[in-house]
Amino acid sequence: MSFVVSAIASLVSVLVFFSSYRLVDNRVAQLVIKIVAGLIGLLSILATFSRLVIVIPAGNVGVEDFQGKVSDRTIPAGLHLVNPLSRIVEFSIRLNNIKEEISATSKEGLALGIDVAVQYRIDPAQAASIYLKIGVNEQEIIISRFRSISREIIASYTAEEVYATKREEVGLKLAERLRSQLAPIGFIVDEALLRDVRVPETLQAAIQQRLKAEQENLQMKFILEKEKQEADRKRIAAQGSADAQKILAEGLTPAVLKLREIEATEKLAQSQNSKLIILGNSQNTPLILPVDREANVAR
Repeated sequence: MSFVVSAIASLVSVLVFFSSYRLVDNRVAQLVIKIVAGLIGLLSILATFSRLVIVIPAGNVGVEDFQGKVSDRTIPAGLHLVNPLSRIVEFSIRLNNIKEEISATSKEGLALGIDVAVQYRIDPAQAASIYLKIGVNEQEIIISRFRSISREIIASYTAEEVYATKREEVGLKLAERLRSQLAPIGFIVDEALLRDVRVPETLQAAIQQRLKAEQENLQMKFILEKEKQEADRKRIAAQGSADAQKILAEGLTPAVLKLREIEATEKLAQSQNSKLIILGNSQNTPLILPVDREANVAR
């Protein structure tokens, strides 16, 4: 409609500009009329052409709505020529974050208060379908399904599992179910997070006490395992030393000992520090007596 008004205003301004001499005889008045008509015409022309060219900002896509007929084509970010009679509806395809406080019931029937968040974005290829089936306020659909699925999943877990032991598993299952529910209608779910879980104080104290006991038990098992490994190491080292002594003892036969005795005697005889060697009998080792060689020289 604004395009039609701008086009008519432009046409009228042009006609007045060129017909000013017919409207008044005063040249000054004609000049004023031409100036006013020219400004109006210029502004109208700019307004008309602005309807022909649109700019879709980064992080957005556009959907063309022409007299109630929605185009299947999604207009990406950038500069585009469009039908001036169409209305362009923009959708953000950036990541959105919805935070909700949900009252749910656990598997054993306990009331839980849960703060949950879902991070999602619009599938650009399905922006036209979203506009046609849902409109521009898609969060109402997201929140209603989000609440329903969250309660359904939490009802299949105990309060302790939701609060502590399987909290991450609950979040993963929630994200998986949301993806399967929201993908067909044009939404991509990136993450579902359990931000906070509130349970009755008595149950919370019992859960924390049990978790503390389990941690202490795991720590004791770790210490015992470490001590066992150290004992095994010492036993293996002692066994290796004993085996080495045994092998050495088995290898020291009388013949080997005699050979080592002869080799040692030869080395001592060749040494500058050995002075006098008295060989023993077959049962004794050689007797080595030092002699002061300098004293002998002096004599």
